[in-house]
Amino acid sequence: MKKYILKRLIAIPIILFILSILIFSLVLFLSPSQRVAVFVSAPEDLQNVSMDELIKRYGLDQPFHIQYINWLKGVLNGELGWSNSARMPVAEALRLRIPATIELMILGQLIVSFSGFFLGTLAAKNHNSFIDVFIRIMTIVGDSIPSFVIGLFLLIIFYVKYDIFSPGRLSLFALDIVHSDQFVTYTGMYLIDSLLNWRLDIFLDALKHIILPSIAYSLGSMSTSVRLMRSSLLENMNKGYVDTAITKGVPEKMVLNKHVRRNALIPFITLTGMQIPKLLGGSVIIETIFNYPGMGTFIITSALGLDFPAIIGSSIAVSIMIMISNLIVDLLYCALNPVMRLE
Repeated sequence: MKKYILKRLIAIPIILFILSILIFSLVLFLSPSQRVAVFVSAPEDLQNVSMDELIKRYGLDQPFHIQYINWLKGVLNGELGWSNSARMPVAEALRLRIPATIELMILGQLIVSFSGFFLGTLAAKNHNSFIDVFIRIMTIVGDSIPSFVIGLFLLIIFYVKYDIFSPGRLSLFALDIVHSDQFVTYTGMYLIDSLLNWRLDIFLDALKHIILPSIAYSLGSMSTSVRLMRSSLLENMNKGYVDTAITKGVPEKMVLNKHVRRNALIPFITLTGMQIPKLLGGSVIIETIFNYPGMGTFIITSALGLDFPAIIGSSIAVSIMIMISNLIVDLLYCALNPVMRLE
């Protein structure tokens, strides 16, 4: 297992290196004057300087490898250029937006995992009963409705009609507290930071704002998880080791919890890793509908404004998020699969 983890850790910088070359190659389609924005970290750098001087300063008249090395040095130092759409350095914009998306992704993935685990188990244990049929119908319905329709539906009912949950990320009173000196920002994720600051009011306000987007964000993936967990459990229940254990006097509940469910989790964990890019892609629509200031809204604004530094910086950030998420999933898969541990 240690060797497997080491291989995965070594692969990360190699994959990031290849991705950085591919992402920077897109910049070459821009003219040198457009490319300057990727290197400039503040608008003050453009004052009293001609475009020819900037092109020479950043080596934009040099061969590809020279330009790439100069750009990579800036990226490693946290210099990703200036974002006109956010009116701040790209690195600062990402620092503010990434925690919001990670928070939404974690909560959404928790909903997907726990609902898939428990509803899938419930359906499998009550195979072909009313409960099983009802769960299957609901998962098909949930998988058939687009996430933006679910988001609008939830928004109309719980915000417009009953005013229970609100769009945005925090209420005005909570924003004032979060941006004051009495509140310490540890992670940028308000649910965690509010607890670390012992502010239950901020926690409840953040939860009130994130609950609807996280449900809309995860419902389609949740339906797939429920169906996979159900089918995986049914497949394992019909295997010989289950009959052998029951014949030897092992309680059926213990066989289900200790052996069948553990084996059924292996494809379930694999599916979770495959869903992460889908969830990140879905955040673009969901964050826009709920006015949630995360990576999704930042990418949309950047793309509409042809903000190339922000687009490139966002591409790097999303790639890193997907790689880290997949690494965590691979480690969980390795921990559950004894064959992987032996290899």
